[in-house]
Amino acid sequence: MKKICLMLSLWLPLAMLAQPIPVDQIQKILDKSVDGKRIFGTLVSLSKEGQTYHFGSGNMNPGDKYFIASISKVYTAAVLFQLIEQGKLSLDDSIQDYLPARTLNGLHLFNGEEYSANITIRHLLTNTSGLPDYFMQKNTQKESLLDYLLSKGDTSLTFDQIIDLTKSLACKFPPGSKGKAYYSDSNFQLLGKIIQQLTGKSMADVYEDYIFKPLRLKQSYLYNDPSDTRPATMYYKKEVLAIPRMMAAFQSDGGIVSTSEENLRFLKAHMNGELFSEKKPDITTGWNKIYSPFQYGYGIMKFKFPGMPDMIGHAGANGSFAYYIPSRGLYLTGTINQIAKPQLVYKLIAKILETV
Repeated sequence: MKKICLMLSLWLPLAMLAQPIPVDQIQKILDKSVDGKRIFGTLVSLSKEGQTYHFGSGNMNPGDKYFIASISKVYTAAVLFQLIEQGKLSLDDSIQDYLPARTLNGLHLFNGEEYSANITIRHLLTNTSGLPDYFMQKNTQKESLLDYLLSKGDTSLTFDQIIDLTKSLACKFPPGSKGKAYYSDSNFQLLGKIIQQLTGKSMADVYEDYIFKPLRLKQSYLYNDPSDTRPATMYYKKEVLAIPRMMAAFQSDGGIVSTSEENLRFLKAHMNGELFSEKKPDITTGWNKIYSPFQYGYGIMKFKFPGMPDMIGHAGANGSFAYYIPSRGLYLTGTINQIAKPQLVYKLIAKILETV
């Protein structure tokens, strides 16, 4: 039985003008992608010209919860824009205005000089701080935290331990170096701590109050309890990747659980400014290259593969994705829940784009 959930706009003139979405063809693409070797299940939600569809295949069904991973950074950015609008901080504030000495001291050392006090909120949000990435960057033993999780299993880190790990890694350039950016989960861990300092709330409550409740996202939440088995299983190659303690530690850089439907609702709201006014920066500008073909801006990515249109949004290390394609008026969210082959999700997206 096809795993398709359909919602059509009640605005009939628009629906009549819209080019029909080839739902059967998209479902076949998803079904074919599930090979039981690399992809065990897929979720896709898409919206275009008043038409919204939700798909599932393999071991996943529309409505299933999954880790959206680094797409959480876009949610963190949305909270930050609201705090700016409320006058609680500015993008150009130094992080030393909000973080204790224990966090700042030795945070950013480059060529023997400390730049920690030169880092601004903007630098963290746009990945232009030059700080290392505690999750993917390799240490002097040529091992990253991800490598550790894959080889030795689950672990848990506090915020202070994450900062200590960040300090043990090499910084990339002085904050705000012209034209330079480096993707770092550490930036968004720091933003989360600053947000908590300003609001006096946990990140779970922050997301609930600033995003989930306003957008009526009832299935979305921040993962805090390692015994929580609601999110769909993640895989590394053919093996189940069970790292619940680490997932609970990610918080503001990668800890949100959602559904493709609710992630789609958030993406549309974020791109259309529903959560904040024009006081926010133009989130479709300010791009800097992080690694080909990806650029990073104000908490979101932009990229263009050969033969594909520009896409704006974010992705996660587990094959989660949330992208807006301006030239098509298309919003696309979902996951393949596979850590080992991130390129697979873009092959899947490319096949979907050929049909719509």
